[in-house]
Amino acid sequence: MATAPLANVPNNLESFWMPFTANRQFKANPRFLIDAKDMHYTSHDGRKILDGMAGLWCVNAGHGRREIIQAVQAQVAKLDFAPSFQMGHPGPFELAARLTALLPGDLDHAFFTNSGSEAVDTALKIALAYHRVRGEGGRFRLIGRERGYHGVGFGGISVGGMVANRKQFGTLLTGVDHLRHTHDLEQNAFSRGEPAKGAHLADDLQRLVELHDPATIAAVIVEPVAGSTGVLPPPQGYLKRLREICDRHGILLIFDEVITGFGRLGAPFATEYFGVLPDIMTCAKGLTNATVPMGAVFVRKGIYDAFMNAPENMVELFHGYTYSAHPLAAAAGLAALDVYKAEGLFTRAKELGKHFEDAAHGLKNARHVVDVRNIGLMAGIELDSRPGKIGARAYEAFLKCYEAGVLSRSVGDTLTFSPPLIVTKAQIDEMFGTLAKALATID
Repeated sequence: MATAPLANVPNNLESFWMPFTANRQFKANPRFLIDAKDMHYTSHDGRKILDGMAGLWCVNAGHGRREIIQAVQAQVAKLDFAPSFQMGHPGPFELAARLTALLPGDLDHAFFTNSGSEAVDTALKIALAYHRVRGEGGRFRLIGRERGYHGVGFGGISVGGMVANRKQFGTLLTGVDHLRHTHDLEQNAFSRGEPAKGAHLADDLQRLVELHDPATIAAVIVEPVAGSTGVLPPPQGYLKRLREICDRHGILLIFDEVITGFGRLGAPFATEYFGVLPDIMTCAKGLTNATVPMGAVFVRKGIYDAFMNAPENMVELFHGYTYSAHPLAAAAGLAALDVYKAEGLFTRAKELGKHFEDAAHGLKNARHVVDVRNIGLMAGIELDSRPGKIGARAYEAFLKCYEAGVLSRSVGDTLTFSPPLIVTKAQIDEMFGTLAKALATID
C-alpha cells in the first residue's frame, strides 16, 4: 500500500534543482519550512525552529514584519513595475538618499541590483570602467582573497577564494590574483572579536603589487568579516593596512558588506564599525530584510563624478538589470529602514554582543570544538574534521540541531550562527546550548 505524502510537502520533488544543496540527499529526507514569524520558522511537521541564521544571513529584523509586508502590498497595488532605463519612479531615489545618509565619508551614490552576486559584479565593472574613463585603462587586474565569498557571478567567483565554488567552472576571469586568507588557528584560536595577531597579512597586497606592477591593478575586494567561509573576523589593524597600501598605489578598495551590512556588527555598516572607508561598497540581504530581493553598490563621490564628464546625452555606464530598483524592492527597503530605526536594531548587536560572545565561547571545551570565532552577532564554531570526511561532522551537528529545533548553517566543519537582530538572550543561550548537546552525541 502506498504511503500518503506528508502534509505540506509537495508530491513531486524532482523538478526543482536546488542551489548549494546535495539534491539526492535532501530529496530522500526533505526538510520544509512552511511559515515564519519573528524568531521562528515552522517546519512541515509542525515544529517551531529557532532561526539561528536570520534565514541566510539576511532577515535582520526577524520574520513576517507587518510594516514591510504592508509597504510591499501597497506598492504592488499602485505600481507593480517601472523600468529604470531612461525612466524613473520615486522609490529608489528616496531609498538611495536614505541609505547614503547612513554611510560615512563621501560614499554618496547608490546603484541598485537584485542580489549580492549582482552587486559584486557591478562593483567590479564600475572599478574597471572608472580607471578607463580616467585614462588608466591599463588597470585591469582584480585582487580577491583566499576563502573569500563574493557571490556566484563570474566576477564574484573569480575574485572569490572558496575552492568548491570555483573548481567546476574553468579558468574564470583572467588577470585575477588573491591575497592570503587571515585564518590562523595556531595563533588565534578562541579569539574574542578581532584576533590580536595577523595585521601583517595585509602586506601580502604589497607582494602582489610588486609582482604585477601597481599600474595594472584596478581594485582589491574583501569582506570586512569573511562570513560564508566560517566567520573570520579581521585581525586588529588589518583593514587599515589594506587601505593604506591601496592609497599608496592608486588602487580602489571594495568592501563586500552583503553580510555585515544593516546592523550585523552593532553599527549600520562594517565601514563605520572598523573606521575604514572603502571606495566602493556592496550590500544586499538585510537591505530589504530579505522580503524582496535587492542589492546595492555604493561609490564615493569622486568615482561617480568621473563618469559624469561624458556628454550629457550619453549613457555614462553601460550596465544595469531589468529589475534594477524594482518598485517592490524599493518599498521593502524603505520600510525595512523604518523598522531598523524605530527599534534601534543597528546597535542591538553591540548591546547583545558580550552575552552572545560568552555563550559562543562557552563551547570552548565541548566535544570536537577546535575554535570559536565571534564578532557582533556572528559566530563560527569550528570542529575537528573526521579523517577523510571534511564537513561530515558539522553537517551531522547541523541536522541534530535542526531536529532539536534550532537552525544553524554548516560550512565545511564549521557551524555558523547569525540570528535576527531581535534575538533575546534566552534564545542565544538556546542556540548554543542546543549545539552543545548535539556535539555530545556525535562521534
